Amino acid sequence: MAAVVKYPGDVKDVDVITDGSSSDASPPDAERLRLAQADSGEQDWRAWGPYLSERAWGTVREDYSEHGTAWDYFPHDHARSRAYRWNEDGMAGVCDDRQTFAFALALWNGKDPILKERMFGLGGDSGNHGEDAKEYWWYLDSTPTHSWMRWRYHYPQAAFPYDELVAVNALRGRDDTEYELVDTGIFDDDRYWAVTVDYAKASPTDLCMVVTVENRGDRAATLHVLPTLWFRNTWAWGLPGGDRIPRLTGQGTRLVGEHRVLGQLLLEGDGGPVPLLCDNDTNAERLWGLAGRSKYPKDGINDHVVNGAATVNPDREGTKGALHYVLDVPAGGQRQIRLRLTRTASPPATAPPPPADLSAGFEAVVWARRAEANRYFAGVIPPTATPDEALVARQAIAGLMWGKQFYHFDVKRWLDGDPGSTPPAGRRHGRNSAWWHMTSFDVISMPDPWEYPWYAAWDLAFHCVTIARVDPGFAKEQILLLLREWYLHPNGQIPAYEWAFGDVNPPVHAWAALKVFEIDGGRDYEFLARVMHKLLLNFTWWVNRKDTGGNNVFEGGFLGLDNVGPFDRSAALPVAGVLEQSDGTGWMGMYALNMLDMAIVLAEHDRTWVDTATKFFEHFAYIAAAAYEQGLWDDEDAFFYDVLRLADGTKVPLKVRSVVGLLPLAATTRLTARTLHHLPELGARLRWFLTNRPEYAQVIGTRRLGPDGRQQRLLSMVGPEQVVRLLARMLDPDEFLSDFGLRTLSRAHLDKPFSVTLGGQEFSVGYEPAESTSGLFGGNSNWRGPIWMPTNFLLISALRDYAAFFGDDLQVEYPTRSGVKRTLDEIADDLSARLIALFTQDDWGRRPIYGAAQMFQTHPDWRDLIAFPEYFHGDNGAGLGAWHQTGWTALVADLILTLRR
Repeated sequence: MAAVVKYPGDVKDVDVITDGSSSDASPPDAERLRLAQADSGEQDWRAWGPYLSERAWGTVREDYSEHGTAWDYFPHDHARSRAYRWNEDGMAGVCDDRQTFAFALALWNGKDPILKERMFGLGGDSGNHGEDAKEYWWYLDSTPTHSWMRWRYHYPQAAFPYDELVAVNALRGRDDTEYELVDTGIFDDDRYWAVTVDYAKASPTDLCMVVTVENRGDRAATLHVLPTLWFRNTWAWGLPGGDRIPRLTGQGTRLVGEHRVLGQLLLEGDGGPVPLLCDNDTNAERLWGLAGRSKYPKDGINDHVVNGAATVNPDREGTKGALHYVLDVPAGGQRQIRLRLTRTASPPATAPPPPADLSAGFEAVVWARRAEANRYFAGVIPPTATPDEALVARQAIAGLMWGKQFYHFDVKRWLDGDPGSTPPAGRRHGRNSAWWHMTSFDVISMPDPWEYPWYAAWDLAFHCVTIARVDPGFAKEQILLLLREWYLHPNGQIPAYEWAFGDVNPPVHAWAALKVFEIDGGRDYEFLARVMHKLLLNFTWWVNRKDTGGNNVFEGGFLGLDNVGPFDRSAALPVAGVLEQSDGTGWMGMYALNMLDMAIVLAEHDRTWVDTATKFFEHFAYIAAAAYEQGLWDDEDAFFYDVLRLADGTKVPLKVRSVVGLLPLAATTRLTARTLHHLPELGARLRWFLTNRPEYAQVIGTRRLGPDGRQQRLLSMVGPEQVVRLLARMLDPDEFLSDFGLRTLSRAHLDKPFSVTLGGQEFSVGYEPAESTSGLFGGNSNWRGPIWMPTNFLLISALRDYAAFFGDDLQVEYPTRSGVKRTLDEIADDLSARLIALFTQDDWGRRPIYGAAQMFQTHPDWRDLIAFPEYFHGDNGAGLGAWHQTGWTALVADLILTLRR
């Protein structure tokens, strides 16, 4: 076993360079150089990365059941024994960007009934608040090129309580909290393993790894560590030309792989591990009592290590292999393993690979990449950020980087079935059957590699805003990806998410494209034009499909706001009619203005875009005015509401004060004198509207002098008078304003729930600060009070847009009834600080996201490992929902960078 490697932990150590020496002549920012090389195609530094999902079981892709019961068809119990059809999973995993191979870590504490090869959790049908991971792991670091990464996991030394977690949660209802792993007492007395994996690239296809195993307990213990390499199964499905099987062999302390496309792979470890080999093929005998393809199937290593079975190939050949380490670690001690994974030759490779350098050269690479990562992030995170804020920002970015996953799904092939198989007849008319054109074979930013191991369109848009801070090239690629022909539906709809591609996510792609364009320096006009061309199709889809009455007031269904109203907005209405949505209309007003802004930018370089600019100017005017004409704005309440338009023409306002009524604030932009001078056609059309259509003056007529002393105009769905009144609601602590941001539902509904009777049924909605007790939308539907990062981020951005127009002249009371007036920029700053405060330590050293969980609050081994939950308790800020989801919650990094710039 190699000696313990100590790494530089502070920015002061960045002088370490690749040859292991220290010099002032080191590159100013090696990571930025690698990014430039990747973007130009000079060296593909993104070729290998953490693209391996942490859950592939229980997904739609793997569901070949008759009734679409994905959780039941491929449960966790099958995962160790059953070859996946579409992608692989594992812990701390990496793979190439086509997932030809996969590498991950497996562990065994000597007591569990199975190897710990993947994270355990409850499916959507077994958790009392939907799907729920029941493990603790963290993404601590990653540069954009994955030249440096760090991952951490806490593994109990006692037998993992699989059955207890399932049974206790099954007894709990929606009114109960979730029963978590820490609640079992298994971490009491610190009897657990702290396992850290560090990755450092010597080249795009040469990866140095250090696995550090720390015994936190008070007695010596043994841990089995199995770094595992395997090939994704592409040979078992009967596809033409796909029957060639790659090969892994165990040679001494290493695994050597041969693949006809990838070439030769080498995984070598220090010390004296024992190679164990089996095949990445299904154990059909265990699952169904049938003969399988291989004598040594996928779970062969598991059965051999756990039960001593003769289930690994004695000839040390297969398609899945592990280097088996047995580490005896004293109380409070640690052991380390050095590993190197390298592509050693192009195909065909006949010569044996040379020995891997696991000594001085290895150590130099690891030290250098860590130091370069520190240097890189010192240039990203402002020095004015506190050390705690910097820690939060860096881990948030790490989560986004680790959330990039290989996603493979050919919907037509899934619908038709593989050669020799016949899927259930109902599949032809069931889930995603209208999306037969869609073929995915890409690395995509996922909301979360466990609970949401698939892309979600509006989540991804928010991801890209923060990703652009560190890797604008990848952010732009992701924005464009879902608009490509193999994703975008021929009718112009953007796919929503795997469970229902045809569901409707809010139209935030244009907004995200503009943000990414601006963060990247506002120079990539080709990117903006490519986005614009495709979004023209998508905007038209919205107009044709989601404006039933042709009156510029929009529907759309749940629009991401699960459970926010008295009934399911995606289901059939309880009475005949149409639900005209304030958020749908606000989203479309924002969309039109985003498209206008994009067209203006492009028109200044290409006059052919001028007509497009005037088109979206007019369309915005129609949408914004219609919100008032059709009764979405309630002047007495100073709020926007959804309106149910019945078949007889009667309108029933659904007076729920929720984020639905705040989102129209996001539909705003400015037209400067410079823009109108450069685009006289747009100025002429604006003047024509004001002269001949004075009813639109409220949404396009406000003007004032800008900072340059020249006239500017405000285009806004919420005019100056309405802004002040609506903000009085939004900034009221008794309604939306909490200590940690804006709630999604007014707290006024705690004592006064909204109720309406429709079709003889009563429907209601009341304020619930945590998980919703209503199962209206299914799963963990929780928009009845908690704080959500994406809507907060949009509203903060809107405040800054209004501030750019009004300057310091517009001040409003903040908080409402406090007697203190502040500018809109000051309010945006304070709201940002409240959201940041969810994650940072307060005056008592506690992080609000961890609520009453004492171990996370006080234990020195846990308190600085940051989770990025899906949403937050509306009163105390405790983290809720998908616990490990970084995704859109990583927007906190953007807030820190903006506030401390």
